[in-house]
Amino acid sequence: MEPRPDAPAPDRARPARRGGWAALRPLILRLHFYAGVFVAPFILVAAVTGLLYVWTPQLEQAVHAEQLHVEPEGERLPLHEQVRIARAELPGTEPDAVRPATGEHDSTRVLFELPESAASHRMTVFVDPYGGEVLGVMDTYGTSGALPVRTWVDTLHRNLHLGDAGRLYSELAASWTWAVALGGAALWVSAALRRRRGRGGARRLLVPGAGTSPGRSRSVSVHGAIGLWLLAGLLFLSATGMTWSQYAGANIADLRERLAWTTPAVSAEIPNATPGVDAGVDTVLASAREAGLDGRVEVAFPEGPAAPYTVTQIDRSWPTSVDAAAVAADTGEVVDVVRFSDYPLVAKLSRWGIDAHMGVLFGVPNQLVLTAVAVGLIVVVVWGYRMWWQRRPTRDRALGVGRPYPRGAFRSLSWPWKAAVVAVLALTGWAVPLLGVSLLAFLAVDALLGWRERRRRSPAPSGPAAEENRGAGKAEEASAVDSDAR
Repeated sequence: MEPRPDAPAPDRARPARRGGWAALRPLILRLHFYAGVFVAPFILVAAVTGLLYVWTPQLEQAVHAEQLHVEPEGERLPLHEQVRIARAELPGTEPDAVRPATGEHDSTRVLFELPESAASHRMTVFVDPYGGEVLGVMDTYGTSGALPVRTWVDTLHRNLHLGDAGRLYSELAASWTWAVALGGAALWVSAALRRRRGRGGARRLLVPGAGTSPGRSRSVSVHGAIGLWLLAGLLFLSATGMTWSQYAGANIADLRERLAWTTPAVSAEIPNATPGVDAGVDTVLASAREAGLDGRVEVAFPEGPAAPYTVTQIDRSWPTSVDAAAVAADTGEVVDVVRFSDYPLVAKLSRWGIDAHMGVLFGVPNQLVLTAVAVGLIVVVVWGYRMWWQRRPTRDRALGVGRPYPRGAFRSLSWPWKAAVVAVLALTGWAVPLLGVSLLAFLAVDALLGWRERRRRSPAPSGPAAEENRGAGKAEEASAVDSDAR
């Protein structure tokens, strides 16, 4: 049995060394508490902004309908003529790529990478493919070609419009979400297993609030049951979110490169090409279509005399279409093709994971699932803080809050378990740097608070009044632990 916090001094001075879940549970509980208090605000902001982003494709279609859609009238102009019209709209510039209209109601996009454009941003001219009218000129972002309204929400979700410094918030949220979710699920399931002899155990495990009375017990049930339902979704969002991050993302990219799991690319240069000879963008597009690149595509213009045109499918829905072809500028012949079916498995999983994270892989069903996960996560965070408030030791104090699980959990571990815990945390901190740094900050703050508490309690006064105060303190601490167990 684990020594109780209100045990006599001799017993507390020499805790039993243990391993297994009985020893790890207090440690996980204390870590879950600190992460919940200090990291949950970042996770909450990520959930709210992510929820806003999920439905931006529909919002974009409504807000920018005049630029995105046209009424078909007669025959379409040749693609090179549409590019010429766009070039005239931005004199002195050369187009970087063109996205031909696919459906009969779609406009053509001609993209320009201007010197003043930010990374992954391009100025886009929208052209009516039938009449040649310029429908608008707007900044677009990324492979998805996000327009200003979606770009604004995307930037809010990614960095709160604070630049690279703001990206730390989203990386911190992604880095901790999986750890908090796994720890919380383990605590909730273990608590349910301890009650397995009673009837309706599975129902209490999976149904929020089932079999509980009003108060903190019901809050714990809502927090734990919903968190368990969300576990798979949270692990997925955390893993895919870290692939975009600054530090953990760099480690993931380095690992993929070392293991040859990177996304393959078509040839960037063609030997024996004839400089200055251009078969034209219409011929290039026709060759790519013959090679099987149907649907929505982007045709990138050559970047040098010996460079080819690059035609890439940009449809991220299911089934995924991201084949790419290199087409010789002088002859219009396809010289290299990379099929999505030939991607390494990890590259495929990365593509699918990112698209599902953005809500585009399966369309509206994907968006509905992400909405449910985001709303559920918001509820879990809010109910977590409600639990913290309900566990405050002095109910009549307006500013009182719940205290963490008592110290000493790590000291009670056996030495093999201590070594295992340290090794796992060190490896995790190296792979996920912001988690490691913030964990060290938690430990430093916890050590400082412990030192201040010990300093406040020593030297211990003597006499009947002091004994009465110590007894009251022990009773209050035991009440907090018992409340947590409930």
